[in-house]
Amino acid sequence: MGKIIAICNQKGGTGKTTSAINISTYLSLAGKKVMLIDLDPQANTTSGIGINKHNVQRSTYHVLLEEAELKDILHPTAIPNLMLAPSNLDLTGAEVELVGALGREHRLKRALDKERDNFDYLIIDSPPSLGLLTINALDAANSVLIPVQCEYYALEGLTQLNNTIKLVKENLNPDLVIEGVLLTMADFRTNLTKEVIQEARNYFKEKVFNTVIPRSIRLTESPSFGKPVALYDKVSVGALKYEELTKELLGNALISPTL
Repeated sequence: MGKIIAICNQKGGTGKTTSAINISTYLSLAGKKVMLIDLDPQANTTSGIGINKHNVQRSTYHVLLEEAELKDILHPTAIPNLMLAPSNLDLTGAEVELVGALGREHRLKRALDKERDNFDYLIIDSPPSLGLLTINALDAANSVLIPVQCEYYALEGLTQLNNTIKLVKENLNPDLVIEGVLLTMADFRTNLTKEVIQEARNYFKEKVFNTVIPRSIRLTESPSFGKPVALYDKVSVGALKYEELTKELLGNALISPTL
Protein backbone atom coordinates (compact mmCIF):
# COMPACT_ATOMS: atom_id res chain seq x y z
CA MET A 1 0.00 0.00 0.00
CA GLY A 2 1.17 3.53 -0.78
CA LYS A 3 2.60 5.68 1.99
CA ILE A 4 0.51 8.75 2.84
CA ILE A 5 2.39 11.85 3.99
CA ALA A 6 0.48 14.93 5.17
CA ILE A 7 2.36 18.21 4.91
CA CYS A 8 1.05 20.38 7.75
CA ASN A 9 1.64 23.63 9.56
CA GLN A 10 -1.20 25.86 10.71
CA LYS A 11 1.09 28.85 10.20
CA GLY A 12 0.96 30.24 6.68
CA GLY A 13 4.00 31.04 4.57
CA THR A 14 6.16 28.13 5.67
CA GLY A 15 6.78 26.63 2.22
CA LYS A 16 4.14 23.96 2.66
CA THR A 17 2.74 24.07 -0.87
CA THR A 18 6.18 24.49 -2.43
CA SER A 19 7.32 21.41 -0.54
CA ALA A 20 4.25 19.37 -1.51
CA ILE A 21 4.72 20.12 -5.21
CA ASN A 22 8.46 19.58 -5.34
CA ILE A 23 8.68 16.52 -3.10
CA SER A 24 5.94 14.90 -5.20
CA THR A 25 7.83 15.80 -8.37
CA TYR A 26 11.14 14.34 -7.27
CA LEU A 27 9.48 11.20 -5.91
CA SER A 28 7.96 10.77 -9.37
CA LEU A 29 11.34 11.32 -11.03
CA ALA A 30 12.69 8.58 -8.78
CA GLY A 31 10.28 6.21 -10.50
CA LYS A 32 7.57 6.26 -7.84
CA LYS A 33 3.88 6.52 -8.67
CA VAL A 34 2.63 9.56 -6.79
CA MET A 35 -0.71 11.18 -6.06
CA LEU A 36 -0.60 14.82 -4.94
CA ILE A 37 -3.74 15.81 -3.04
CA ASP A 38 -4.65 19.49 -2.77
CA LEU A 39 -6.67 19.92 0.42
CA ASP A 40 -6.33 23.71 0.61
CA PRO A 41 -9.25 25.86 -0.66
CA GLN A 42 -6.72 28.37 -2.02
CA ALA A 43 -5.76 25.65 -4.54
CA ASN A 44 -2.18 26.88 -4.86
CA THR A 45 -0.91 23.34 -5.31
CA THR A 46 -3.36 22.86 -8.16
CA SER A 47 -2.27 25.98 -10.02
CA GLY A 48 1.38 25.51 -9.06
CA ILE A 49 1.51 22.12 -10.78
CA GLY A 50 -0.01 23.53 -13.97
CA ILE A 51 -3.78 22.95 -13.63
CA ASN A 52 -6.13 25.93 -13.99
CA LYS A 53 -8.07 25.86 -10.72
CA HIS A 54 -10.90 27.89 -12.27
CA ASN A 55 -11.53 25.10 -14.78
CA VAL A 56 -11.68 22.32 -12.18
CA GLN A 57 -15.18 20.86 -12.24
CA ARG A 58 -14.73 18.15 -9.59
CA SER A 59 -12.27 18.50 -6.75
CA THR A 60 -11.36 17.17 -3.32
CA TYR A 61 -14.48 18.99 -2.12
CA HIS A 62 -16.68 16.52 -4.02
CA VAL A 63 -14.64 13.61 -2.66
CA LEU A 64 -15.08 14.77 0.94
CA LEU A 65 -18.82 15.17 0.41
CA GLU A 66 -18.83 11.69 -1.17
CA GLU A 67 -20.24 13.08 -4.41
CA ALA A 68 -17.29 11.75 -6.45
CA GLU A 69 -14.71 8.97 -6.27
CA LEU A 70 -11.10 10.04 -5.93
CA LYS A 71 -10.12 8.23 -9.13
CA ASP A 72 -12.67 10.30 -11.08
CA ILE A 73 -11.16 13.68 -10.16
CA LEU A 74 -7.49 12.87 -10.86
CA HIS A 75 -5.62 14.98 -13.40
CA PRO A 76 -2.36 13.97 -15.11
CA THR A 77 0.51 16.47 -14.80
CA ALA A 78 3.56 17.32 -16.89
CA ILE A 79 5.58 14.97 -14.64
CA PRO A 80 5.45 11.26 -15.53
CA ASN A 81 3.93 9.14 -12.72
CA LEU A 82 2.46 12.18 -10.94
CA MET A 83 -1.31 12.60 -10.66
CA LEU A 84 -3.13 15.50 -9.00
CA ALA A 85 -6.32 15.47 -6.95
CA PRO A 86 -7.17 19.16 -7.41
CA SER A 87 -8.83 21.71 -5.19
CA ASN A 88 -10.87 24.83 -5.87
CA LEU A 89 -12.80 27.43 -3.91
CA ASP A 90 -15.69 25.00 -3.36
CA LEU A 91 -13.57 23.44 -0.62
CA THR A 92 -14.12 26.51 1.58
CA GLY A 93 -17.61 25.22 2.33
CA ALA A 94 -16.61 21.68 3.19
CA GLU A 95 -16.00 22.22 6.90
CA VAL A 96 -19.43 23.82 7.37
CA GLU A 97 -21.25 21.25 5.26
CA LEU A 98 -19.62 18.35 7.11
CA VAL A 99 -20.31 19.66 10.63
CA GLY A 100 -23.13 17.20 11.28
CA ALA A 101 -21.88 14.39 9.06
CA LEU A 102 -21.25 10.98 10.56
CA GLY A 103 -17.57 10.06 10.51
CA ARG A 104 -16.62 13.41 9.03
CA GLU A 105 -12.99 13.05 10.20
CA HIS A 106 -12.56 9.87 8.12
CA ARG A 107 -13.89 11.03 4.74
CA LEU A 108 -10.45 11.51 3.16
CA LYS A 109 -9.06 8.30 4.62
CA ARG A 110 -11.91 6.24 3.17
CA ALA A 111 -11.35 7.80 -0.25
CA LEU A 112 -7.57 7.33 -0.20
CA ASP A 113 -7.80 3.73 1.01
CA LYS A 114 -9.55 2.81 -2.26
CA GLU A 115 -6.57 4.10 -4.30
CA ARG A 116 -3.55 3.36 -2.10
CA ASP A 117 -2.64 0.17 -3.90
CA ASN A 118 -2.23 2.13 -7.14
CA PHE A 119 0.41 4.54 -5.81
CA ASP A 120 3.71 4.41 -3.97
CA TYR A 121 3.25 7.79 -2.30
CA LEU A 122 0.25 10.00 -1.62
CA ILE A 123 1.23 13.53 -0.59
CA ILE A 124 -1.39 15.79 1.02
CA ASP A 125 -1.03 19.57 1.02
CA SER A 126 -3.07 20.70 4.02
CA PRO A 127 -4.52 24.17 4.59
CA PRO A 128 -2.87 26.62 7.04
CA SER A 129 -5.25 25.79 9.88
CA LEU A 130 -6.04 23.03 12.34
CA GLY A 131 -9.65 22.63 11.24
CA LEU A 132 -11.56 19.67 9.84
CA LEU A 133 -9.63 19.54 6.57
CA THR A 134 -6.30 19.18 8.37
CA ILE A 135 -7.82 16.65 10.77
CA ASN A 136 -8.90 14.61 7.72
CA ALA A 137 -5.34 14.78 6.40
CA LEU A 138 -3.83 13.63 9.71
CA ASP A 139 -6.41 10.87 10.09
CA ALA A 140 -5.57 9.51 6.64
CA ALA A 141 -1.78 9.84 6.88
CA ASN A 142 0.95 7.46 7.92
CA SER A 143 3.16 10.41 8.78
CA VAL A 144 3.24 14.19 8.93
CA LEU A 145 5.97 16.40 7.49
CA ILE A 146 6.22 19.82 9.13
CA PRO A 147 7.81 22.71 7.19
CA VAL A 148 9.21 25.46 9.41
CA GLN A 149 10.61 28.68 7.98
CA CYS A 150 13.89 30.01 9.35
CA GLU A 151 12.42 33.24 10.67
CA TYR A 152 11.62 34.93 13.97
CA TYR A 153 8.75 33.20 15.82
CA ALA A 154 9.19 30.22 13.47
CA LEU A 155 8.73 27.64 16.22
CA GLU A 156 5.85 29.53 17.82
CA GLY A 157 2.62 27.60 17.35
CA LEU A 158 4.30 24.24 16.88
CA THR A 159 3.19 23.27 20.38
CA GLN A 160 -0.41 23.62 19.20
CA LEU A 161 0.34 21.47 16.14
CA ASN A 162 2.05 18.87 18.33
CA ASN A 163 -1.00 18.80 20.60
CA THR A 164 -3.28 18.30 17.58
CA ILE A 165 -1.09 15.43 16.33
CA LYS A 166 -1.20 13.90 19.82
CA LEU A 167 -5.01 14.15 19.93
CA VAL A 168 -5.31 12.57 16.48
CA LYS A 169 -3.02 9.73 17.58
CA GLU A 170 -5.06 9.16 20.74
CA ASN A 171 -8.50 9.34 19.14
CA LEU A 172 -8.30 8.68 15.39
CA ASN A 173 -4.98 7.45 14.04
CA PRO A 174 -2.74 5.71 16.60
CA ASP A 175 -0.09 4.87 13.99
CA LEU A 176 0.56 8.49 12.95
CA VAL A 177 4.22 9.53 13.27
CA ILE A 178 6.24 12.65 12.47
CA GLU A 179 8.05 12.05 9.18
CA GLY A 180 10.31 14.99 9.85
CA VAL A 181 10.68 18.72 10.34
CA LEU A 182 11.80 20.57 7.22
CA LEU A 183 13.57 23.89 7.65
CA THR A 184 12.72 26.27 4.80
CA MET A 185 13.49 29.79 3.56
CA ALA A 186 16.94 29.75 5.10
CA ASP A 187 19.23 32.72 4.57
CA PHE A 188 22.62 31.52 5.75
CA ARG A 189 24.00 35.06 5.71
CA THR A 190 22.02 35.85 8.86
CA ASN A 191 22.57 34.79 12.45
CA LEU A 192 18.80 34.38 12.84
CA THR A 193 18.70 31.50 10.36
CA LYS A 194 21.53 29.74 12.18
CA GLU A 195 19.80 30.26 15.53
CA VAL A 196 16.46 28.88 14.27
CA ILE A 197 18.18 25.83 12.77
CA GLN A 198 19.99 25.17 16.05
CA GLU A 199 16.82 25.70 18.11
CA ALA A 200 14.85 23.33 15.87
CA ARG A 201 17.55 20.65 16.10
CA ASN A 202 17.69 21.03 19.88
CA TYR A 203 13.90 20.66 20.16
CA PHE A 204 13.10 18.04 17.51
CA LYS A 205 16.46 16.19 17.61
CA GLU A 206 16.86 13.63 14.84
CA LYS A 207 13.42 14.45 13.43
CA VAL A 208 14.87 17.50 11.64
CA PHE A 209 15.90 16.71 8.07
CA ASN A 210 19.57 17.22 7.26
CA THR A 211 18.54 19.09 4.12
CA VAL A 212 17.65 22.75 4.65
CA ILE A 213 15.75 24.58 1.90
CA PRO A 214 17.24 28.03 1.19
CA ARG A 215 15.48 31.14 0.02
CA SER A 216 15.41 30.88 -3.75
CA ILE A 217 14.07 33.18 -6.45
CA ARG A 218 13.51 30.18 -8.73
CA LEU A 219 11.37 28.45 -6.09
CA THR A 220 9.33 31.63 -5.73
CA GLU A 221 8.91 32.11 -9.48
CA SER A 222 8.12 28.57 -10.60
CA PRO A 223 4.47 28.39 -9.32
CA SER A 224 3.52 31.44 -11.40
CA PHE A 225 4.52 29.42 -14.47
CA GLY A 226 2.56 26.37 -13.27
CA LYS A 227 5.73 24.31 -12.98
CA PRO A 228 7.62 22.51 -10.23
CA VAL A 229 11.14 23.83 -9.92
CA ALA A 230 12.53 20.67 -11.58
CA LEU A 231 10.82 21.76 -14.80
CA TYR A 232 11.40 25.47 -14.34
CA ASP A 233 15.12 25.42 -13.48
CA LYS A 234 16.46 22.00 -12.55
CA VAL A 235 19.98 23.26 -11.79
CA SER A 236 18.89 26.03 -9.41
CA VAL A 237 19.83 25.73 -5.76
CA GLY A 238 16.16 25.26 -4.79
CA ALA A 239 15.77 22.37 -7.21
CA LEU A 240 18.96 20.70 -6.03
CA LYS A 241 17.90 20.99 -2.40
CA TYR A 242 14.45 19.47 -2.98
CA GLU A 243 16.13 16.65 -4.88
CA GLU A 244 18.48 16.18 -1.92
CA LEU A 245 15.53 16.19 0.49
CA THR A 246 13.70 13.57 -1.55
CA LYS A 247 16.79 11.37 -1.50
CA GLU A 248 16.66 11.63 2.30
CA LEU A 249 13.04 10.51 2.25
CA LEU A 250 13.94 7.58 0.00
CA GLY A 251 17.08 6.61 1.87
CA ASN A 252 19.42 8.29 -0.65
CA ALA A 253 18.00 6.48 -3.69
CA LEU A 254 19.00 7.72 -7.14
CA ILE A 255 16.68 10.16 -8.89
CA SER A 256 16.57 10.28 -12.66
CA PRO A 257 17.36 13.73 -14.10
CA THR A 258 15.25 12.96 -17.18
CA LEU A 259 12.16 15.13 -17.59
